[in-house]
Amino acid sequence: MHIPKNDIPVRVEAPGAVARQLPDFGVAEASIGAEYFSLGAGTDLAPLLAGLDGDACHAPHWGYLITGDVTVTYTDDTTERCVTGDVFHWPAGHSVRVDEDAELILFSPQDSHGAVMDHINAQLASS
Repeated sequence: MHIPKNDIPVRVEAPGAVARQLPDFGVAEASIGAEYFSLGAGTDLAPLLAGLDGDACHAPHWGYLITGDVTVTYTDDTTERCVTGDVFHWPAGHSVRVDEDAELILFSPQDSHGAVMDHINAQLASS
């Protein structure tokens, strides 16, 4: 199974950020979705995660940073930097700040990440 990036439905769109999400990407039993994010430099997800448990994303992600530079902050205040070409796992309890325009692919459990995306959309609608 394959799908072109522009055929993946947009789930969240905000200034400097587009999140495309394809739920159940060929793995319905595991409820894993494929996601393609385009994030502009300066994007900080922390304010959009306010109100979630620990004010953080509660979904784990596995992915690949196609281009860019991002800083991930965990609820224990540790940080890590991911740059172009990195493969990563971000456990639940994190936020992301974009230091350089970024394109990334995520594979995430849709039950938990779908709820986070709904929360982000609600935050955007109320601002």
